[in-house]
Amino acid sequence: MPTSKSFIRELMTNWLLFLMLMPTIIFFLLNSYSPMVGIYYAFTRFDFNTSLFNSPFVGLENFKFLWKSGKLLQLTFNTFGYNLAFIVFGNLFAIILAIMLSELQGKWFKKITQSVLFLPYFISFVVLSVIVYNMFNFEHGFLNTLLKGFGVQPVDIYSKPGWWIVLIIIFYLWKNIGYSMVIYLAAITGISDEYYEAAKIDGANIYHRIWYITIPMLKTTFVVLLLFALGSIMKGQFELFYQMVGNNGLLFNTTDILDTYVYRSLKVTFDVGMATAAGVYQSLIGFTLIMTVNTIIRKINSDYALF
Repeated sequence: MPTSKSFIRELMTNWLLFLMLMPTIIFFLLNSYSPMVGIYYAFTRFDFNTSLFNSPFVGLENFKFLWKSGKLLQLTFNTFGYNLAFIVFGNLFAIILAIMLSELQGKWFKKITQSVLFLPYFISFVVLSVIVYNMFNFEHGFLNTLLKGFGVQPVDIYSKPGWWIVLIIIFYLWKNIGYSMVIYLAAITGISDEYYEAAKIDGANIYHRIWYITIPMLKTTFVVLLLFALGSIMKGQFELFYQMVGNNGLLFNTTDILDTYVYRSLKVTFDVGMATAAGVYQSLIGFTLIMTVNTIIRKINSDYALF
């Protein structure tokens, strides 16, 4: 069992490596661990005129207020549902695209295709919202202009909540799928060519090689990405939803998530305690899912588990 003396000895021996690690440690201490002190807000009636620990302690009142709002279940369902769709479809299409790119023979065509698919990742959600608005605006949007040109009645997309379930998922995938694709493509590149050469000798065609070699070799990458994604499954893509939908109340039934609801409530009531309670609620669900799924994965195959 490691002791303090062995740690000091290790520190003295590899001091340069520890020094290189310090910026990362400091970053996480400042940005990930120190903000955890704010969890205390969830159990207080925060007063801007007092310090953190002088605000009145109210126990679980902020959580009760969130429940009594009558929207918690719908917000939870929307947040969880969208993120689940992002995870499932995001990984599915990323794996398909990565496999397709890995099988392409043309070097330049492969690089150009990869760059084109990855480029939307660098587009901000503000720019994305402008693109969406100019596509679906009722009066002068591209879609309705096209429909009018064919003599078809224009469609007011911004008054049809059901459409936005599909639109939000599509535009999220369009923006982010390139990033996941690159990760899977890197994993495929790391697969030894010996496996494929042996399969060719045995008479395996391209579909057999993909099904029996490539996909099984991607399991570890998929599990790691899945566990990371589950940790934030209750953290909605605030910029995506707020920029695309804004304050359009007609769409809230299908597009309102915990993050956007808390943001609007905070602007009106300045209730920091309620907002923090919502954050704690999101984190607890994410933490529970990670622990549960990781335990299941460890029982099936411990090599795929994170811890």
